[in-house]
Amino acid sequence: MIRSRFFRFAAAAFFVLVTLKLIYNIYRPSIARFVAQIVPGATWTASNTGEHIQAHGGGIVHVDGLYYWIGEDKSKGTFFHSINCYVSSDLVEWNYAESLLTKQSDGDLGPDRIVERPKVIYNGLTQKYVMYMHIDDPKYNEAKVGVATANTVCGAYTYHGSFRPLDQESRDLGLFQDSDGKGFLLTEDRQNGLRIDGLSKDYLSVESNVYTWSEKIESPALIQREGIYFMFGSHLTGWRTNDNVYSTAPSLNGPWSEWRTFAEPGSNTYNSQTNFVLSVGNTSIYMGDRWDPDNLMRSTYIWLPLNIIESTATMRERRNWMLDASGSWSEGVPGPTYEAESATLLGDAEVIECDECGSGKGVGHIEGTSSGVLFSSISSSTSMRATVLIHFLNLDRTQRFCNVRVNGGSRQIVAFLPTGSDATGTSFACVHVTLQKGFNDIELRGTDGLGPVLDKVEVLYP
Repeated sequence: MIRSRFFRFAAAAFFVLVTLKLIYNIYRPSIARFVAQIVPGATWTASNTGEHIQAHGGGIVHVDGLYYWIGEDKSKGTFFHSINCYVSSDLVEWNYAESLLTKQSDGDLGPDRIVERPKVIYNGLTQKYVMYMHIDDPKYNEAKVGVATANTVCGAYTYHGSFRPLDQESRDLGLFQDSDGKGFLLTEDRQNGLRIDGLSKDYLSVESNVYTWSEKIESPALIQREGIYFMFGSHLTGWRTNDNVYSTAPSLNGPWSEWRTFAEPGSNTYNSQTNFVLSVGNTSIYMGDRWDPDNLMRSTYIWLPLNIIESTATMRERRNWMLDASGSWSEGVPGPTYEAESATLLGDAEVIECDECGSGKGVGHIEGTSSGVLFSSISSSTSMRATVLIHFLNLDRTQRFCNVRVNGGSRQIVAFLPTGSDATGTSFACVHVTLQKGFNDIELRGTDGLGPVLDKVEVLYP
């Protein structure tokens, strides 16, 4: 009898524990999984430089739990300046690591040269990281690929020269490594069409053509999901954006489907161009560039989750969204806003008329560390890492800066890209901060130069 009661009690206790765990997993605060947010199109500041991230046309390599973002530095304009590497553990907060290749006195990497779309994959046979990039002259007559290698993903790369793969033109390019370790060059050949070419075992040369589309498609990015290959790319419209497309196949040599759009038709892929597709767990992330050909340093990044079901890919525009390490993602929501003109003004800062600002007013004359704005009584239900959007206006052609400090803590510099003379509203910059439970102060102060016109701040809670 006692034994029977014991087993009934144990069974009931086990049921209660399982139920409580299930409820906790469903309703636990999202901060347990989601930390900071990705905001497509925002000024994205590297944590340790205070500058907008310069990694355009690039790709991401995942090594030992860290993500390495390798891309073009457009801070000096069109011609080659450097290929940069940034590192992150969460794809949101990035530190600049170093420049992998820099401008030389002459040659492919010399003055007035085109070096675009660097991509890196690891060769297990040679234990080298191999980088391919588009190499060209100012008139795009050479149409070659350049190759470089390094012992570490974000180390010093040795440049090995350039060539035309299979003696054919090569412009916008990508790299793909299949599950069996074979490497492939994806390249736009203006004469023949988009190509998939097989690399040699050491990845340093091109051996054969695998497939060629007759359609004129550039900016290729290739992934494989559950036995289906997805090739994403852009139509050829120069710097102007278009409705990007994708094609699918059970094998790299086909048969490939007709090209079809994956973003809303007429959206011009949310004003971006395909660059790379990154898989994290079960999520595939579209990485696009929003180019500004009139001032390339103010180009931004459009990262969005792709919805892939069997052989169909779709993508919606999202203002902000969150991703965890397992690859689960969640759509963000707008947060409470705090108008700058209603905050406490510091130093010489003053309220000014601002047609682009939501309320018609903003705060300007933020120059020097004594001038700025103090936003008080920002509420948080618990201690958390949150993303703050700073809505701003900057009519210069270069970046402006502010120091941001929460609750009297250490300062971090945030960059504010030019908004352009044709701005119809304020832009936004991201900063990731730690809020304490209860009420918080967020202080924005100037640096040595003139800061942006501040419209408001918006707190995006996880």
